Amino acid sequence: MNTTFNNNLPVLSNEGGLSAYLDQIKKFPMLAAEEEYMLAKNWKTTGNVKAAEKLVTSHLRLVAKIAMGYRGYGLPVNEMISEGNVGLMQAVKKFEPEKGFRLATYAMWWIKASIQEYILRSWSLVKIGTTTAQKKLFFNLKKIKNQIAPESEGDLRPEHVNEIANKLDVGKHEVVSMNRRLSGKEFSLNAQVGEDGDEWQDWLTDKELDHDLKFAHQEEMQQRQGLLKESIKILNDREKEILYSRRLNDEPTTLEDLSKKYKISRERVRQIENKAFEKLQKHMLNSAKSKNLLPVN
Repeated sequence: MNTTFNNNLPVLSNEGGLSAYLDQIKKFPMLAAEEEYMLAKNWKTTGNVKAAEKLVTSHLRLVAKIAMGYRGYGLPVNEMISEGNVGLMQAVKKFEPEKGFRLATYAMWWIKASIQEYILRSWSLVKIGTTTAQKKLFFNLKKIKNQIAPESEGDLRPEHVNEIANKLDVGKHEVVSMNRRLSGKEFSLNAQVGEDGDEWQDWLTDKELDHDLKFAHQEEMQQRQGLLKESIKILNDREKEILYSRRLNDEPTTLEDLSKKYKISRERVRQIENKAFEKLQKHMLNSAKSKNLLPVN
C-alpha cells in the first residue's frame, strides 16, 4: 500500500508561514460520516492515495486546534502542529472504519501522542523528571491549576499546592518546582499569526471545528467509560469497593476507615488499591488496543 500521500499535503513553513498555512487548511471542508466511511474504506482496501489525502486534509484543523492546547509549554506552535500532523497521518493509515466510530476520535489519540512526545523530547526528561507521576504532573498541572486558581500568577498558594499534589499523587515540592518551570511561558491569544493582523483568538473562533472537537471529546469519554465498565468486572468484590472508594469517588474514603471495615492494616488496603488499579489499567489498555482505540506501534 502506498504510504507517501503526505508528499502532497499543505506545507507548514518554519519561516513566518503559519498564518498562510492556517488560511489554507480552513479551505478543506469537514466530512460527513458517510463520506468519511467510504473514503476510509477505499483507502484501506485499494490504497487510493487521493482518498487518504482527503481524510488527512479534512482533519488538519483538528490538529491545529489540539496543538493550541499545548501552547503553554514555550515551544513553537508550528512545530507542534507539524508533529500533530505526523500523528494524524499515522492514524489515517491505521484507521479501521468498520469499528463504527469517527476518524476524529481515533486520530485524537495519535495527534496528542505525537505532540506530547515532541514536548517531552524538547524539554528533556532531565527537566521534567522520568517517573510516570512526574510526566502526569507535567501535562496536567496547567489544567488543574486553572480549575482551582484561574487568576493566580507566580507561585501557588500552599493550599493549592496541597490539592494538586493530592490529585496527581506527587510531592508538594514537585508541584512547586514544575509550576515555576512552566510559569512565564504562556502563549498569548492576542499574538498575531501573520502580517494581516489576525490574532490566534480570531482564528480559534470556528464553531464548526469546535463542534467537531467537542463531539470527538464526548465520543472519547463514552469509550473510556465503556472500557472502565467492562474492565472493572475483572476485579473481585473487595478490590472493586476499595478502588471505587479510593479512586473513583468524589470524596475518597480514608485508608483508616477501609482498614477498619475489612479488618486489615492500612498498608494492606493501600496494596490492594494499587494492585487493583494496575490490573484495571492494564485490562483497559489491552481492550482499547484490541478495539483500535489507541495507537499501536
